[in-house]
This record gives sequence, structure tokens and C-alpha cells, in this order.
Amino acid sequence: MRYFLIDRVTELVVGKSVKGIKTVTLSDQILHDHFPDHPVMPGALIVEAAAQLAGFLLEVTLNRRGGPPRRALLVQIEHAKFYALCEPGDRMEIAVTMGSQLEDAVQAAAEVTVDGKRAARASLTFVMKDVDSEKVHEQRRYLYKLWTKHLQPPPEIL
Repeated sequence: MRYFLIDRVTELVVGKSVKGIKTVTLSDQILHDHFPDHPVMPGALIVEAAAQLAGFLLEVTLNRRGGPPRRALLVQIEHAKFYALCEPGDRMEIAVTMGSQLEDAVQAAAEVTVDGKRAARASLTFVMKDVDSEKVHEQRRYLYKLWTKHLQPPPEIL
């Protein structure tokens, strides 16, 4: 991942749902060009933030101790809709619910709100894949531990 778009996981129900936050700030590099006189978080990155949170939920839910860790790879975005701009100072609250699973494919529904008002939503589909890269596994473990350090009890991160 080049952009880490989740600041914190605020709630986790393994196998069911996750909530997290992303605070939009002027220090987000992309806002310098999108747009110079009216900075807003690009819709693609709003969906990416939701996908990162959904991938975390799927990996925490579906990876088992003793087996090789599998990673959630986003393969489809459907019904993405944007209702409001996300501007510097906004706290995006992202909620993801795990949907149906068919073999290695898993669906998730995501909704983003700002100040209690819907900002975006999307249906996301992932496949769970074996990834033969210790660097990827180390990066994910590090990132997921940062995101979840405030949760009690902390989830098992593989």
C-alpha cells in the first residue's frame, strides 16, 4: 500500500463488522493538487480507505493460526456513490459489514459518514490470496497493530 488511509480502528466484531476513522488534513499530499483552491479528498481514495478497512476485517476473520496468512485483494467495486465532499478537518467515520462468501471471494458493504451524515457508500468484493512475501506480511502486521492498539482486547494479527 502506498497510502495508509485509516488512522484508527474504533470497533471490531470479528466475522461481522469493523469501524474506523480517517481524518482529512491539509498535510495529506494528494490534497495539494486535488484541488489547489478547494482541497477535497478524491472519491477514489475514499473508496480505498473503505477497502483498506474491509481488507483488515477479512484478514483478521479468515486467517487461521498455523496456516499461511492470506491477504484480501480488492477485485471489484460496485454501486459506489458519493453524497458529500470530504474536506480538510473532516473526520471520516467508515463502517464495513462483511457480506457473503463463496470460496475465496468475499463481499463487504462500506459506508462513510462525516458528522453523522452519509458521505459515500460502496459494495466491495475481495479474493483471499496466498501472498509469498514476508515484506508484505510484516507491513500489514505493523499497520494493523497501529490501527488497533486502542482496542481491548486486541485482535490476533497474523
